[in-house]
Amino acid sequence: MKLTVLGAGCWGLTLAWLLTDNFEEVCVWGREQDLSEELKSQKRCSKPLSVQLKDKVEITSNLQSAIKDADIILLVVATSGIRSVCNQIAQIGLKKEQIIVNLSKGLEQDTLLRMSEVMEQELPDANIAVLSGPTLAKEVLMGMPTLASVASKNLETAKKVQQACSVPNRFRLYTNPDIVGVELGGSLKNVIAIASGFADAMGLGDNLRGALLTRGMAEMVRISLALGANPSTLYGLSGMGDLIATCSSPMSRNFTVGSMLGKGKKINDILNELGSVAEGVKTSKALCALAKKLNIEAPMANAIYEAVYTDITPNQIVEKLMTRKLKEEDTYNFQ
Repeated sequence: MKLTVLGAGCWGLTLAWLLTDNFEEVCVWGREQDLSEELKSQKRCSKPLSVQLKDKVEITSNLQSAIKDADIILLVVATSGIRSVCNQIAQIGLKKEQIIVNLSKGLEQDTLLRMSEVMEQELPDANIAVLSGPTLAKEVLMGMPTLASVASKNLETAKKVQQACSVPNRFRLYTNPDIVGVELGGSLKNVIAIASGFADAMGLGDNLRGALLTRGMAEMVRISLALGANPSTLYGLSGMGDLIATCSSPMSRNFTVGSMLGKGKKINDILNELGSVAEGVKTSKALCALAKKLNIEAPMANAIYEAVYTDITPNQIVEKLMTRKLKEEDTYNFQ
């Protein structure tokens, strides 16, 4: 079998490293400008994470060659590039049996669509799945075990990805029929992770961080329900599991962005310093637009949007959240 990873960023390279022994052939594709000389000549990336790939892994900027005869294609590019890459794949053509799996967590800015919806528009006949869960790349590279969910409208497609990409004692995958819930859980929690890092940097205590996670989950559930998700999915690996991991770890890029914002740094300086994508930044903007479109209250998403895109101070953000009109706590009936 052949595995192709589209995207030579931290998570893409980590997946190629993790899954190498599961496949006879492994290929990593990236745009020519994104492939360093070190990666092309030594199969190695030194920063922001250190990843050493095996010799059998092919590195290429030729998309047609990369996807040719690939049994499973992992799409791990920034959300802003998903449509363009899928459009290029459509022009090349996929075979009926090939499976393409989205692992990018976010929403398209202009359309507010989930990534699998973008993929369906560009690749209407493709076998599409999504994979999401608590998957901090640095921990995976350290050999620490984790679990995640694979969702598809076609259960057999999800099962094929589960079988091909599970790694004993390292990477355990569960199938899930709720592609909407799995995808939204992974996308929306990035905004809450920024809020958690924000509170941590300001020294506001574990009580508030616990409250932020809980109220953030309430926003995630409200919006996901309106878009057709099964609410129980949000309390699974791709929702609550991913939320806990990213909201409590400095290994999370979104947590780190929030932490820097809480220290008074400006977003452009933060992103330049990080040198990698933090999807929660753009997702906060898309999430606010989506909540407005659905007429759903999302005060935490609005607060993070203001923290990222306006000159409001960290203390003003906290005051706005703490002095909102008093209300009843959300409750949900999952039966």
